Amino acid sequence: MDPRVVEAMQPYFTDFYGNASSLNSFGFKAKEALEKSRETIAEFMNAEASELIFTGSATEANNLVLKGHAFKEGKSKCHIAVSSVDHDCVLLSAKWLKRQGFKITILPVDKYGFLDLDALEKTLEENVTLVSVVHGNNEIGTIQPIEEITRVCHEHGALFHTDAVQSFGKLAIDVRKIKIDFMTINGHKLYGPKGVGALFKRKGRELDTLIHGGGHEFGLRSGTENIPAIVGFAKAVELREGEMEAEARHLTNMRNKLIKATLEIEETYLNGHRTKRLTNNTNFRFSYIEGEAVVLSLGSEGIAASSGSACSSKSAEPSHVLLAIGLKPEEARGSLRISIGKYNTEEDIDYIIQVLPKIVKRLRAMSPLKD
Repeated sequence: MDPRVVEAMQPYFTDFYGNASSLNSFGFKAKEALEKSRETIAEFMNAEASELIFTGSATEANNLVLKGHAFKEGKSKCHIAVSSVDHDCVLLSAKWLKRQGFKITILPVDKYGFLDLDALEKTLEENVTLVSVVHGNNEIGTIQPIEEITRVCHEHGALFHTDAVQSFGKLAIDVRKIKIDFMTINGHKLYGPKGVGALFKRKGRELDTLIHGGGHEFGLRSGTENIPAIVGFAKAVELREGEMEAEARHLTNMRNKLIKATLEIEETYLNGHRTKRLTNNTNFRFSYIEGEAVVLSLGSEGIAASSGSACSSKSAEPSHVLLAIGLKPEEARGSLRISIGKYNTEEDIDYIIQVLPKIVKRLRAMSPLKD
C-alpha cells in the first residue's frame, strides 16, 4: 500500500472505530467518513455518490451484478453474455447461473483477446439482457473498446457491465460519457487495501439483493461497512487524480523496454496486443518450457512473477484466457506474466532483462520438449 493510504486509514482502526449505522457520536464520525469516501470515488469516475455500492471485494461485486441481474429478470427473460477472457469470478458465476437454468452465452475473442464484435452483434439479436466484458485483462493486459461495446449493447436493448479492476486508476473512465450501466472496481490495484471493492450501478438499473441483513449499502449489500478499508480505498483514488498520468508514462516506458528485450530471446512471443494493453502488464510465452518453472527460477533470483492469473495460479490447468486467444495447452503452460508498479525502477527492469534469458536458456537445455 501507498504509505499515505496507511496513514489515512490508521485513525479509523483506533480513534474512530464506530459503526456507521449507530446513532451515536462514534457512528456519526464513521458515517461521515463512509459518505465522504463514496463521494471521492464517485467523483473520480463522474458518477453520483448514490450510484456506488461498497462490497468486500471485486469478486463479490461481479457476483452481485450477474446473479442480482439474473434473479431480478427471472429465467424466462434473462439472457447474459460474457466474454471468454473475463475473470474467473465472472465466468464461474455465469456457469453457475447456467446450471440453475438461466440462458448464458460465452462470447469469443481474437488472437489478441479483443472481443469479436460481429459475434456480439449476432448474440445481441437473441434478446440478451446483460453483457459483461472485462475492460483491462488481468492476464494479458488487452484493453477492450468498452465505449463501442456499450453503444452496441444499448442499440440492442442490453445493459452493459465491465470489470474495470485492472484499468480503474490507470486509465480515465467517465461512466457518464461511456454510459456504462455497471462497473466493478477495487482498492488493492490502486495501492490501496485488500478486502474492499465497489460496484457502480447507474441510477435506475435494478438488481436483486444477494446478501440480506441490516439493509446496508442502499439495501443491496448488508453487513457493517469496513470503514478503515473504505477510507483507504478513497485515499488511493484521491491520489490517482494527481499521479495517474505521470505514472502511466513511467510504467509504459518500463513495460515497453521489458517487452522489447524479452522478445529478443529466441522463440519467445508476446501474449496480448503490443500497445493496446495495460501500462503495467507484460505476458510472454516461451517455447519448450513450463511457465511455472520460469516463475520458480525467477523467485530464486528475487523476482516475483506469475504463470497466469494471481487468483488461480495454483491451478494445474492452463489459463482459460490463453486458451481463448487460440493457444494450444502446451503453449499456454509456457507463459509468464510480469506485472510492474509505480515503485519499480529502471534498475528493476534491467535486472529482469539480465536474469531472464539465462533462466530460459537453462530450462530449455534440460527440456524433453526441445529437440
